[in-house]
Amino acid sequence: MATRKSKKYGTAAGTPPGSGANFKAVAASAAKSGARDPDAVAAKAGRAKYGKAGMARLSAMGRKRRAAGGKGK
Repeated sequence: MATRKSKKYGTAAGTPPGSGANFKAVAASAAKSGARDPDAVAAKAGRAKYGKAGMARLSAMGRKRRAAGGKGK
């Protein structure tokens, strides 16, 4: 997990929004800080930044990318 921020995107690991890397970076940081549910912390931060509709759009992008055979779990 890289913590360097990209000048182009302003996100962790220099990846575009919707790739999932930013969510994972925030969740890892929250887990390191001792959060009980790190994924919930990452989701809350994402909703604060992108809003409900924006998070739904990013989620759809991730699902579409995974269905097309891209990287995923």
